[in-house]
Amino acid sequence: MESMIDTILFDLDGTLLNTLDDLCDSTNFALSHFGYPARTLEEVRGFVGEGVRLLIERALPDGAKDRTDEVLKVFSAHYDVNKENKTKPYDGIAEMLKEVCPRYRTAIVSNKYDKAVADLRNKLFADVTVAVGERAGLRKKPAPDMVEYALQQLHADKRSAVYVGDSDVDVQTARNAGLPIVAVSWGFRDRALLERLGADAIIDRPQQLAAAVQKLNG
Repeated sequence: MESMIDTILFDLDGTLLNTLDDLCDSTNFALSHFGYPARTLEEVRGFVGEGVRLLIERALPDGAKDRTDEVLKVFSAHYDVNKENKTKPYDGIAEMLKEVCPRYRTAIVSNKYDKAVADLRNKLFADVTVAVGERAGLRKKPAPDMVEYALQQLHADKRSAVYVGDSDVDVQTARNAGLPIVAVSWGFRDRALLERLGADAIIDRPQQLAAAVQKLNG
């Protein structure tokens, strides 16, 4: 018999936070610094999800990929001081967390670099117990390492945990870690893609999360 779900792991960008505008602004600042053309918001939407290094690599024009490290350094310095200019939680997230945090173990698991994840959690999501970002020794999502590390920090069992995310990377992360996935349709990928990927549940508003988790419990 499967354990009842008592742990919820959240993706950050596109799930709890709308970070796209600030990511786009810092990407274009770095590109402009080196004389490369800017990217549109929709282009950046397609580049995010697997960490900032891949974001920059994808944003660079063909023939400039060997400058990824240089451009990433400029991006990171700019993003560190501008990551909260336009970033804000999606509507309903604060209320949803007030409902689930007292009832479940909770963590944020994000491919964003660890300092930024910690800063944003501390300022915006203090009730979430654990925050795990990109760091040495842990493979990024969709590898299961970050999820497994978060579960260890929470003293939780994956058999009683669920992952909540907005993207193809999140669906694959949950699969690789052996967790069910509740996908959210308000983030960086559309509902049709999430349906094709076979998410265990898809919700359209944050207030639907508790009911979706209860349904997974059977």
